[in-house]
Amino acid sequence: MRIITSITQLRKVLNQVRRKGKTIGFVPTMGYFHEGHLSLMRQAKRDTDLCVVSIYVNPAQFGPQEDFKKYPRDLKRDSSMARKENVDILFVPSDNVIYSEGYLTYIDVEKISQWLCGRFRPGHFKGVATIVAKLLNIVWPDVLYLGQKDAQQVAVLKAMVRDLNFPLKVKVVATKREADGLAMSSRNKYLLSDHRRQAPVLYRALQQARRMVKSGEHSSAKIKAMIQSMIKHQSSGKIQYVACVHTDTLQELKTLEGKILIALAVFFGKTRLIDNVVIRLHARKQHKS
Repeated sequence: MRIITSITQLRKVLNQVRRKGKTIGFVPTMGYFHEGHLSLMRQAKRDTDLCVVSIYVNPAQFGPQEDFKKYPRDLKRDSSMARKENVDILFVPSDNVIYSEGYLTYIDVEKISQWLCGRFRPGHFKGVATIVAKLLNIVWPDVLYLGQKDAQQVAVLKAMVRDLNFPLKVKVVATKREADGLAMSSRNKYLLSDHRRQAPVLYRALQQARRMVKSGEHSSAKIKAMIQSMIKHQSSGKIQYVACVHTDTLQELKTLEGKILIALAVFFGKTRLIDNVVIRLHARKQHKS
């Protein structure tokens, strides 16, 4: 595995790869790897000839009161884990490589960036879209790999790739979970022991929502009320939002139909956790009179 910090050097290496007709898979990350990140790397290794993973904690996607400075960083640990997964290139740029002095250009994916998490993290998805667009222009991969846990991020980046005509495929990999169902996240390390015991209620509530929908409950209000009740009665978590939306457009649904994303954000202490499930409902048949 090669660790590269220079854009010029990375482009030189990848141009040589492309000239040989080989395909490139790309996994953008902020580091502090867990099994979710590793599953993206493994998928990229299966699908493509060369796997590039970036590590960059992007200041543009953190709000002024968020955890940019304390976000977990451990390059030695991450490098070791990536090497064990046979990653070919680890791209680790510094701030001055990514954002040159006088930097002025940002990408704003309208509407879908402003709902769900975007309501509470203004500017977050503008920062996400900007850094991923920059990385795609640097790496120019054949396939971009994203995790389903960050469902709104997936929707935003799919829209950006489509709208800006990036010549690549986006592949979404299922959320990886701990044995008790908690979605894996680099921020889980912030959880106090009591909160860590309570946090799996999020997935239990989402699973119950899935069962209700599959059993014929199509009222968004009833699904959300059930989720909120479970979380309030089984934990000390403070709900930021629970939403039932269309998976791609993120439009709020009153009656559940088509491709549904049930998503939530909940604080345990100062740690904000997100999770979601995707449900596909077949169109209901119209009975002839």
